[in-house]
Amino acid sequence: MAAGRFSQAISEGDGISVVVEVHDAESARAAEGEGAEALVVRGDVQGVREATELPILWRAAGPVAEAARVGADACLVVVDELYEDGDRLERLQAEALSLGLDCVVEVRNEEELELALERLDPEIFLLSGGDDDDESPLARALELLPDVPAGKLAVADVPVSGREQVDELERAGVDAVIVGAGSVAELVGHAPPQV
Repeated sequence: MAAGRFSQAISEGDGISVVVEVHDAESARAAEGEGAEALVVRGDVQGVREATELPILWRAAGPVAEAARVGADACLVVVDELYEDGDRLERLQAEALSLGLDCVVEVRNEEELELALERLDPEIFLLSGGDDDDESPLARALELLPDVPAGKLAVADVPVSGREQVDELERAGVDAVIVGAGSVAELVGHAPPQV
């Protein structure tokens, strides 16, 4: 596992990167074949690391060391779940970095984003649509984007149903979007690489 593989994958190249949430080795291979640039797993998904060369974001509960053990390249730290727990945010980030993992910090609102900047100054933000019923998750994530400092990477975790929404995120300056396995090729917006 090379340090920075996840951040490198979503910052390289032209346009927005499509990051696909997968559940098994088969969906990982399919996502790679359709042009995904990284994957998301929510636990110890047997065989995913062996099935693909793509960087993996580990998005599961459990110790950070588990992410490294399953071959992930990045792990998620959720500000909402941890900010009141002493210095746990800082300890988790330090542990991830010491294990060679990129640390992706999830924020859902302006307060969490400000707190993450003050306490962690992360390189990668995951902009979650939040729980605000008055606003679409896409609009909410786009509202947070201007507060992400230049030079930081922004990943949107919002439901997208078509290439138009991916284009909207790209025009706004989002570096990557997390999507479910399925019609990845349509969301990527160009012909997938020949494998």
